[in-house]
Amino acid sequence: MAKVTRRGIAAVVTALLLLGIGAGVGVVVEDALGMRCSPADPMQSAPVVAPEIGEPVLPPAFTEVTAPDSPAIEVALDAVADATSAASGTDGDAALTVEITGSGADGDAYRLTGTSADLRLEAATEAGATRGLYDLARQIRAARSIDELLGAHEASALALRMTDLGAVAVTPDPAVYEAGTDYSHASRAFADVILPEAPYVDERALEAAYDDFEEFLRHSLANGFTAVAFPGFVEYVTFDDAPGGPVYAEDDDHRDKAIALREAFAPMWERADELGVKVFLRTDMLALTIPLHQHLEAEFGSLDTEDPEFWQTYTAGLDELYAAEPVLDGVLIRIGEAGDVYDVAGWDVYSALAVTTVDGVRAMLEAFTGQAEASDREVIFRTWSVGVGAVGDMHTNVESYQAVLGGIDSPALIVSTKYTLGDYYTWLPLNDTLEQGTQRRIVEFQSRREFENYGAFPNDLGAEYQWALQRLLAANPLIEGAWVWTQDGGPWRAGPMTLYLKAGFWQLYELNTQVAAALSVDPAADPAQVTADWAREWFSDDPATVAAIVDAMGSSREAIAQGLYLEQFADQRVFALGLEPPPMMWIFEWDILTGDSAVLDAMYMVVRDNGGIDAAIAGGERAIDAAERMQQLVAATDAATWHTPQIREALLGAIAYEVDTLQMLGDYRTMILQQARWHDTRSAEAYAAWEAAKASFEASAAEHLERYEGDLAHPAFNLTAAQQGVDRAERDLTMSWMARFLLIPTLAWIVIGVLAARTRLVRRPGAVAAAASIVASTRPWRARAATYGMLRTDRWLLLGVPAALLVATRAVQTSFLSWTHLAVVLGAWLVFAVVLRLILRRHSPWPVIAAVGGVIVLRCAVTLVALAFTGPGGYWFAFWTQPTVRTVYIAIAFALFLWAFIAAAWALATQLGARRAIGAVVASVGAGLLVPAVIIGAIGLEPALSLWNDELGLLPWGLARILGLTTYLEIPAETPWVAAGVGALLVAIGALLALPGRRTASTP
Repeated sequence: MAKVTRRGIAAVVTALLLLGIGAGVGVVVEDALGMRCSPADPMQSAPVVAPEIGEPVLPPAFTEVTAPDSPAIEVALDAVADATSAASGTDGDAALTVEITGSGADGDAYRLTGTSADLRLEAATEAGATRGLYDLARQIRAARSIDELLGAHEASALALRMTDLGAVAVTPDPAVYEAGTDYSHASRAFADVILPEAPYVDERALEAAYDDFEEFLRHSLANGFTAVAFPGFVEYVTFDDAPGGPVYAEDDDHRDKAIALREAFAPMWERADELGVKVFLRTDMLALTIPLHQHLEAEFGSLDTEDPEFWQTYTAGLDELYAAEPVLDGVLIRIGEAGDVYDVAGWDVYSALAVTTVDGVRAMLEAFTGQAEASDREVIFRTWSVGVGAVGDMHTNVESYQAVLGGIDSPALIVSTKYTLGDYYTWLPLNDTLEQGTQRRIVEFQSRREFENYGAFPNDLGAEYQWALQRLLAANPLIEGAWVWTQDGGPWRAGPMTLYLKAGFWQLYELNTQVAAALSVDPAADPAQVTADWAREWFSDDPATVAAIVDAMGSSREAIAQGLYLEQFADQRVFALGLEPPPMMWIFEWDILTGDSAVLDAMYMVVRDNGGIDAAIAGGERAIDAAERMQQLVAATDAATWHTPQIREALLGAIAYEVDTLQMLGDYRTMILQQARWHDTRSAEAYAAWEAAKASFEASAAEHLERYEGDLAHPAFNLTAAQQGVDRAERDLTMSWMARFLLIPTLAWIVIGVLAARTRLVRRPGAVAAAASIVASTRPWRARAATYGMLRTDRWLLLGVPAALLVATRAVQTSFLSWTHLAVVLGAWLVFAVVLRLILRRHSPWPVIAAVGGVIVLRCAVTLVALAFTGPGGYWFAFWTQPTVRTVYIAIAFALFLWAFIAAAWALATQLGARRAIGAVVASVGAGLLVPAVIIGAIGLEPALSLWNDELGLLPWGLARILGLTTYLEIPAETPWVAAGVGALLVAIGALLALPGRRTASTP
């Protein structure tokens, strides 16, 4: 009796210990998820006041021009001539005199005097003279009076006004856009120019690329830009003088290719220089080739970016490059993103995310700025970064910014930062890291907003840009420039085929390029006037038509802000998994309507607690109203007043596309919110509302796909993940009823097992098996006695009931949609059982079957209770949104999982002895881990996780397609093999422990 009591006490203590461990796991999960939110402070902007739109003013014909002889002045005069010839006519003749005085104010200040018939432009510098000419050209393009320009014009507020490379040397190939699933961030610029073999350059393609570059330069200068970021660095360097070098052997074609590419692009860089445009080479760090990678590892043992000497290889490369091409002005560095999504297949130039520590960043910048100071160049360092720690969030965290960059005060260093506190999303706060620091700063803007359908919707950002710039300049006098992305950012071929200056309706997002440039020159400029000038340039001279377009664009932000975002979620700063997810999320990177439970359930909770579900649904309706208002305004204009019928059709087509998309998104938001509301409240009204919204979404989604699938200008959204979410949601109610029905025999089995030994139930069929199952699982030391002498029927019930229940529970838990999940879970249990049976050999397996089977029944009962409310959707809703419920569930479930193996060993101990019993279970557990791990490792962790996630819909479907689950969650690719190694070790240890000694227990 005392022995039984001790065993009972030991069992209770063990159970409590396991519950404690399970609760600890729950706390760890809670900490890992780290879900929290707090109010954000979204950027504001003054209401747009439409300017007075007057009649178009014809320019004079400049019949007499006197100006200095220089390429920059010549191209600026061409802009004036082009604008004049593009006007609907001229009004009289005029003389234009341009004089560079060489004295007085520096920068690009100028003075325009005289009359519209006799103009005189004076400036101290060539930059001032060309700015004045481009201002004159813009005035003519906007059909405004030249007299408005008369007077003195102060130097631009931001002298450095940089662009990306637009779509220069990018081929508009419809075939690569049709699928819409290429999420590569590589522009593949110059792909037609660069050859893999000697002579390495296709001269005909190079000539076409040069023409592209010339057109882009002229257009950018006319818009007011003064610098360009040109891709590449290591591909132009031989590294002959690298420490420990040369990097490339004499017969290595990398060297010849570098020289060939350098010579090929040099005329472009020289042309930019003679037109007054700075050229910065844009590169990720680390930028590598295979031989360079090998050289660095041979020299330093690894890619040790914290070693100052490591960077001497790169600075030697810059010395070489600047000596060969003195017109280059510096280098622009990003460390925060790298890898396959940015690399080009077949090119031996790739990037590695290797500068991840504060010491690494500081060592890099000290080396690069030292080289820049010595060579009279500049280094632009982007704070854009991802990951954990100070380097990971220096873009959005003032303390991290200071930790990384504090004290690095080189006059050659310029720090570049996006104006949003994060990526280019609406609702984000102003990036307050731009208000601090002792470094020179530039502000980054994006014209073709990648997350807002790649600029395919009207999206006038002028008021927001002005609000941001004015506050930043007031807070930080060290801001001296802006970098405007005319085309770049995000995947190039997953959205509409719009390529700046060459394909698609790029004129729509040209507005943001022009307004960013105008505000960089004069932050007090009227954004609405810039919009009116843009409308006059590209659409119509007619005052009524221009006014309608300006009015319509005034509604564009509400359509975007309410239609692509849920305000009640977007105006909060949400944190999860140690990161700060963006304010959109339900449209996940970039056109994928997500259907996963983690995002949608978390969004629901934030929305519910911050304004309410009904308000969020109403936001979608407001967006549709704004888009339809735009549509009505533009459609009501006189078609005869437009420059061309095609440009009118393009704008109306873009707005119609937006209206259709927002209607579909409005139906989807209603559906997902009502679905989560049902899981939250379990009310019949919420379920009925979900069913109605689902029907509306399915109808609007079908119409959207039918209308826009295959449309290169207006591509349909990717609804695969959303449809998968609908498929799962449709099964939730059925699965909840199945869980309830399964609970009946499950609870009956448990109750019969508890009562059978003490009542007449023991005489009923199966009662002995149920009793043995409960006894063995709760008091495993009695498992052998409980199963002794059982009839064949009871034995098969003892095995069959838990096995069938396990299969059925897992099938219901996955809505019969994840055979991968079933295969892994059931396969692991099967391997465990087979190995255990092989070890037992002539010993009876029934005691351990009873013990493990009983625990499985109890474990299934816990899961079925969780599923019985609103099915698997409700199960995951509680997991993601209810911390207390999640922790309690994990504590119980995890404790039962561990108890299954403890009970197995305890039950075997009466036959094998404690040592051999423990060994048998350890070996079996190891085998159950080893076999699935090897299979997953052979398949690949990323494909395996992606398939599993696709079936269960826990994390965004697009995550696997774009970033990769393992990359995003920072799961090492070798994890399955590590698990397999652990499994093999357990097998070996268990086998040793299970070896029989001199004495063995007898069989029953």
